[in-house]
Amino acid sequence: MTDVTSAKSARRPHYWRRDLVELAALFTAVAVADAVANMIGHAPDGPFLLVVSAVALVATATFHTWWARRHSHAPPKHATDTVGAAAQGAAATEPEEDLYETVLWRMRTTVRDRPGSLAALCTALARHRVDILTLQTHPLAEGTVDEFLLRAPATLQAHELTREVSSAGGSNTWIERADTHDLVDTPTRVLGLATRTALDAAELPLALRQLLGRCTIHSVPAVTLSGRPSGETPPVEGVLEDTVMRLRDPNGGAITVERPYLPFTPTEFARARALVELDARLGPRIPRSQDVLTLPEGNEITVRRVDQGDLEAAKAMHERCSDRTLSMRYHGPVGDAGRYLNHLLSPRYGRTLAVQTTSGRLVALGHLLWDGDETEVALLVEDDWQRRGIGAELLGRLVALAVEAGCESVYAVTQSSNTAMVAAMRGLGLPLDYQIEEGTLVVTARLGATAARPRSRFEQAER
Repeated sequence: MTDVTSAKSARRPHYWRRDLVELAALFTAVAVADAVANMIGHAPDGPFLLVVSAVALVATATFHTWWARRHSHAPPKHATDTVGAAAQGAAATEPEEDLYETVLWRMRTTVRDRPGSLAALCTALARHRVDILTLQTHPLAEGTVDEFLLRAPATLQAHELTREVSSAGGSNTWIERADTHDLVDTPTRVLGLATRTALDAAELPLALRQLLGRCTIHSVPAVTLSGRPSGETPPVEGVLEDTVMRLRDPNGGAITVERPYLPFTPTEFARARALVELDARLGPRIPRSQDVLTLPEGNEITVRRVDQGDLEAAKAMHERCSDRTLSMRYHGPVGDAGRYLNHLLSPRYGRTLAVQTTSGRLVALGHLLWDGDETEVALLVEDDWQRRGIGAELLGRLVALAVEAGCESVYAVTQSSNTAMVAAMRGLGLPLDYQIEEGTLVVTARLGATAARPRSRFEQAER
C-alpha cells in the first residue's frame, strides 16, 4: 500500500515567529526614523547623518531581501530529508525491480478466522517480493478461504510459494498458473457471465465453468431417452457436497458440477445457484439472427439457430432422410428420432444450427454438443441436398461457435466409410487426430490454430 497526500490538500505551515519578528522590526524602524529626524533637525551635522542613514537603510533592505529569498524558496529541513530518503530508496529499488521477470498465480488457502492471520500471510508473501493483485474471502463455519491473484518472481516455484504460505498458517493450499484474463475483478466477470446467459440459454453450462474455474459440467435430463425417469432431479435449493454441487435444471433434470481438486465454498454455491435462477426466470431463448446464403446453382438458403421449438420440422426432415443417411449420423438404426431430437435441440446440451430453404423446410442440422470437458460436432444433411457444400458450411460455423466458447478441441464420431464427414473435417485446415476402432472413426480437431470461422463457401445474399 502507498499513502499519497495531494499537494493541493496539504496544509502549509504558518511561520508566525517570522511574522512577529518582521512586525517588531517595522516598529523599531519607525522609532529609529523618528529619532533620526529629530537629530537631523536640531544638530549641525544633519545632512551628513541623513546620508549615513540612507546608506544603512539600503544595506539593511538588501540584506533582508537576500535572506528572505534564500529561506522562502528552500523546503523545510524535514521535507528535504524525506524527499532525499525517498529518492535514495527509489534509486536503490528501481534497478532491483528490473532484474527479474514475473508470472501470475491463482492461489487459494484456508486460514484461521482470527485477527492477524491474513496479515501474517501477506507478510510471508512480501518477503519473497510477491505482489497481491486481488483478494477474495470465502467465510466458512470454521476458518476462512482466501483466494489470491498473485504476481511473483518467475524464479519462485509453486512448491516454494506453498511452503511459505503453510509456514504462515495457511492450510489446504491450492495453486495454479493464471493469465491476464484473471485480472478482471469478480463482480465484472459475474455481470458479464449473467449477460451472456440472459442472451442465450446455451451459455449457462459455459458460464458456470468460467465462474467456478476448472470443473466438469454434466446436464442430466429428468427422463432418459428410453422414457424412464432418471431420478436425478435435486431439490429446488440445490445440494452442495464437498467437491460436487447439484442444481435443479430449469428445463427439468439436474446440472452437476464436479471439481476433484478443491471443495466448493458456500459463496461459490450461492453464485452458481443465482446464475441458474436467472436462467429459469428468463425461460427458453436463443439468438434469432440468421444468414441468407446463395448456393452455386442460385438457390437461397438460410442458416439460423434452432431449439426445441423446431422439433416438428426436424422430425419431418428425418422422415425424408434415407436409412443409410440416418445410419451414418447415428451409427446404427434409429428407432425413435423424436426422443433423440428433443435432447439434441435443447440449448442446455449445446447449440444447433439448421439450414432452411425459402419454403421454410429444414434440410440440414449441425450440432455442437457439450460433453463434459470435451465438445462434439455432428452433421445431418438431407439426401437431396448433399454434395453441395452445406455440411462443410455448417461445420465451419460450429467450429467458430466452439472457439467463441473457449473450447480447445472438437471431435466427430462417425463410421470409417463416411468419407464426406472426413473431407469436411479436413477442409477446416486444422490439426487433426484420427482414432479408429471396430469401424468407428473419431476425428479430433485442435482449435488452438484458429481464431475465427473460415470464410463462407457461398455468397452472402443482401436482405
